[in-house]
Amino acid sequence: MESKEQLLLELLGLTARSLTHLTASVTTMSFELLRSDDQMTRAAGRHMVDRMATISAGLDEHWRLIGELTGVDVGHGAFENLQEIQHQAPPRLPPN
Repeated sequence: MESKEQLLLELLGLTARSLTHLTASVTTMSFELLRSDDQMTRAAGRHMVDRMATISAGLDEHWRLIGELTGVDVGHGAFENLQEIQHQAPPRLPPN
């Protein structure tokens, strides 16, 4: 049975990974908003890209601390699954 500390470290890593994926998804959507013909939509996209950059910087610190706690350099390997999510086809929604 794993110790509580190990389980907490795993939970922390999974949470940081989920937040990293969520941030990447929102950033991608924000760049799509920048393609809009609508000026307000483009402005919203620019603001969101700036916000996501700030959040990403905070997540970098999370990953650094997780690496220190676990003794594993997660800085380079932490995003290995991110490509998989970005390459997946969007879900098909049922017709209205």
